[in-house]
Amino acid sequence: MRAALMWTISDLSGYGMLSGWSTHGKLTCPYCMENSKAFWLEHGWKASFFDCRRQFLAPDHPFRRNKNDFIKGCTENGTMPERLFGDEMRNRIHWLPDVLFGKPPQKHEIHGFGEVHNWVKKSIFWELPYWHTNLIRHNLDVMHCEKIFFDNILYTVMDDPMTKDNINARLDVELYCKRKSLHIPKTGVNSGKKPKATYVLSRDQRKSICQWLKQLKFPDGFASNISRCVNT
Repeated sequence: MRAALMWTISDLSGYGMLSGWSTHGKLTCPYCMENSKAFWLEHGWKASFFDCRRQFLAPDHPFRRNKNDFIKGCTENGTMPERLFGDEMRNRIHWLPDVLFGKPPQKHEIHGFGEVHNWVKKSIFWELPYWHTNLIRHNLDVMHCEKIFFDNILYTVMDDPMTKDNINARLDVELYCKRKSLHIPKTGVNSGKKPKATYVLSRDQRKSICQWLKQLKFPDGFASNISRCVNT
């Protein structure tokens, strides 16, 4: 009997461990790689991929010329990064150091890490003679990604303490976007306070959602008992 590894399926952190390309920082995207247009938020101190998608649009798409709804005052004239195929990718990872199993991890980073590349190691999968011929080598677990997105959206619209829509986020919005309704007032009674956004639900709306979740039922084994997690 013979077996072959077709691809891996994991979350984003697992993607980094399996592929050898770190999924942290502004070079997280394993497709754009060193051509990523991500940047560090001045107040949030996190890598942001805001406005990275316009380069994938058609050259005549109106969003490319839009200066108001994306990063203010900026248009997009670039093209999408070229996809690296198997032989090209194999040539790139050829110079990476091999991982010594049983030894402590290396204390030093590979030269240029975080600036021109995000490689942390040479994945052992490249020892497979057919690995470079695979069109898809690593996949993201859709259910895991959906759960993270749903949590963050729910925290935001419910104005939960765990929301990402905090003071630092609003300061970055003012710095990069033309959305005056989200800017933090600098004078007046509400100076320094975060104004309520239009996407935040009212108290009655939040209560209705909680009541709906309290009554929600699923077939056995489909989901946990959500009603125990809701306090109405």
